[in-house]
Amino acid sequence: TKIELGCTKDGQILAIRTETLANVGAYLSNFSTATPTFLHGTLMSGPYKVPHVYVNVKTVFTNTAPVDAYRGAGRPEATYSLERVIDKMCRELNLDPFEVRRKNLLTPDQFPYQSPVGLLYDTGNYQATLDKAVQMADVAGFAKRAADSKARGKLRGMGLSTWIEACGIAPSNLVGILGSRVGLYDAATVRVNATGNISVMVGAHSHGQGHETVFAQIVAEKLGIPESSVEIVHGDTSKIPFGMGSYGSRSLAVCGTAMTKAVDKIIAKGKKIAAHMLEAAEGDISFEDGKFQVAGTDKAKTFGEIAFSAYVPHNYPLETLEPGLEETAFYDPANFTYPAGAYICEVEVDEGTGKVDVVAFHCADDFGNVMNPMIVEGQVHGGVGQGIGQALCEFTTYDENGQLLTGSYMDYPMPRAEDVPFYNVDYSCQTPCTHNPLGVKGCGEAGAIGSPPAVVNAVIDALQRGGHTHVTHIDMPVSPSRVWSAING
Repeated sequence: TKIELGCTKDGQILAIRTETLANVGAYLSNFSTATPTFLHGTLMSGPYKVPHVYVNVKTVFTNTAPVDAYRGAGRPEATYSLERVIDKMCRELNLDPFEVRRKNLLTPDQFPYQSPVGLLYDTGNYQATLDKAVQMADVAGFAKRAADSKARGKLRGMGLSTWIEACGIAPSNLVGILGSRVGLYDAATVRVNATGNISVMVGAHSHGQGHETVFAQIVAEKLGIPESSVEIVHGDTSKIPFGMGSYGSRSLAVCGTAMTKAVDKIIAKGKKIAAHMLEAAEGDISFEDGKFQVAGTDKAKTFGEIAFSAYVPHNYPLETLEPGLEETAFYDPANFTYPAGAYICEVEVDEGTGKVDVVAFHCADDFGNVMNPMIVEGQVHGGVGQGIGQALCEFTTYDENGQLLTGSYMDYPMPRAEDVPFYNVDYSCQTPCTHNPLGVKGCGEAGAIGSPPAVVNAVIDALQRGGHTHVTHIDMPVSPSRVWSAING
């Protein structure tokens, strides 16, 4: 990608122009063309108010392996290009990279915001996440830490990345306009058994994301029952409703919303049953804390009693009230969700070897409402680890015949535990999504999107502070050999 940025002398961004040539390999895979276009070009204005954006993407076939979506898929590349060129602009104009970003970030009163590249951001507070990251990273104390590093023979640098992503991949009408031949809804079936236990069949597959925990938690909270009473069923197409899968940070925002809507239908059916059992009008029945109650009275039935009655309909008015308690819902979002955040990375660089050590990493994220903090932190940790790997070491190499030379982990470097620091993660800056009932935005890809430019910006900052002012850019991965060559070039 070649990116150009036009701005005023004080750092106000006026225009961005990008030209991308994307290698899709020898043949097409599921998301090979969507990744550099639909998932990349539409994010080229980032979290900033940019009046003019031009994006030109060409995809080409080559004799290398086909490519497909990888955590972030197009959005890390857009964020990387944008955050690197902003840092370069700040350095050339001798401007503070924190203040330049603050000047250009969208403000809360500008939402909903129609971006110049097609997306409608519904909500956000980008200044809040930037302020939180600055606080977490103790930016004011950086000079002392840099001096300590210098005393140990290392160059220390700080890098910033403010990012946004479009995820909760959908809606169907938008992907249809873009040429997709599938819908991007999802579905869930909630089956209440006569004992009051619940089976939830979901279209999104769990392979480590923690759906079994979070989905059960949401259903249990809505129905006022123990989480142990909820079973999540996924991955068996003979049992589950037709869904569109787990990717694009969509499981909770899309499938979770379908599940929530199915639970709402269960509650509505429960009110009909309760009205019959309590000899009251359906409109007088409320549901709270696992109990159906007649308003203004102490007449009530527990959720378990309603569940049992649903399957023992001895005196039901069958012409108006069916037995059973099972509901299905499909959900097709009206828009993407838009998580955002600010990441600050600190590195130490060994001038003699070019080795880069990530010594601190701070993440301030806005994921909307957070359902399970532990799972959110785990997702951010994993994403940042992958982003650090991309920034520092991961790279595929082919010979002139398209033969992959890095085909095993003996040749392809992966980040190890010693390559990553203890992460400092915060998600307290929450602006709930406005178009799904959970108010969630998705967190699975965030770390991989915001981290690569933060790492590379930190490396360039360290070299500049160390007097290597001729080094203004190093392509990823910023491996020891590349850093050493840049220093001595």
